[in-house]
Amino acid sequence: MKKSKAEKAASNSDGSMSLSGHLRELRNRILVVVILLLAAFTACLSFSPDFITFLTDMGAKYNYVFVYIAPQELLLVYLNTALVGALVICFPVVAYEVYAFCSPGLTKRERTFFIGSLLAGTVFFVIGVAFARYISLPFVLRFLIQFTGEVDVAASISIQQYIGFLLTIFVVFGLVFELPVVSVLLTGLGLIRAEWLKKGRKVMIVIIFLVAAIITPPDVVSQVMVALPMILLYELSIALSSLVGKRRKDAQDEDEEEEDG
Repeated sequence: MKKSKAEKAASNSDGSMSLSGHLRELRNRILVVVILLLAAFTACLSFSPDFITFLTDMGAKYNYVFVYIAPQELLLVYLNTALVGALVICFPVVAYEVYAFCSPGLTKRERTFFIGSLLAGTVFFVIGVAFARYISLPFVLRFLIQFTGEVDVAASISIQQYIGFLLTIFVVFGLVFELPVVSVLLTGLGLIRAEWLKKGRKVMIVIIFLVAAIITPPDVVSQVMVALPMILLYELSIALSSLVGKRRKDAQDEDEEEEDG
């Protein structure tokens, strides 16, 4: 099949894509993502009231009363939640576009590793958000509202501050649960080793309990319920890093043997 004039102009003499061709491809892929993001944002905007109701119901269980103290505040909450929803919906497309743009320069092993990292990262992020929703946030919301019983002050919470607080917690826990994926990725790239993670285990456990003490009520049960999964994630990161490091070393040995042969 003959190449079109545009394809010929975008290709070098050896068949590889020229710089202008790469830039054109990048522009087209970004354009696809932007169009989809705008469409998803428009769709999510109509569901913003339902999503906000879902989040406020979490606080209503503990007698939180929500208000908005600026004329535009509730509108901004709608826009922010719609944007978050659009980003979540568009993530698979963004991941595919990144993979499709990078795949020509990757080996088969690297492509498999890339796809596996994206899928695992998505799964662990969802698990982290679910952990925050069903385990961490109930403790935090219950603890914070208890202060109103000590003073004669009514708890009228700004809806913008409340939604922002919850979304921040979701993102933080989602990123924390990415630790095993990040460890595998960095090990596969040769940037860290499992031995380094093992040496830093004691320091990380102390840091994890400090973080758990900050984001949970001041009781041992709550802190352990939050810290224990984080410690298990760190141990999982060590195990996965050891496995990936061993496979990477074996692959390098095979490549060296092929070159010598």
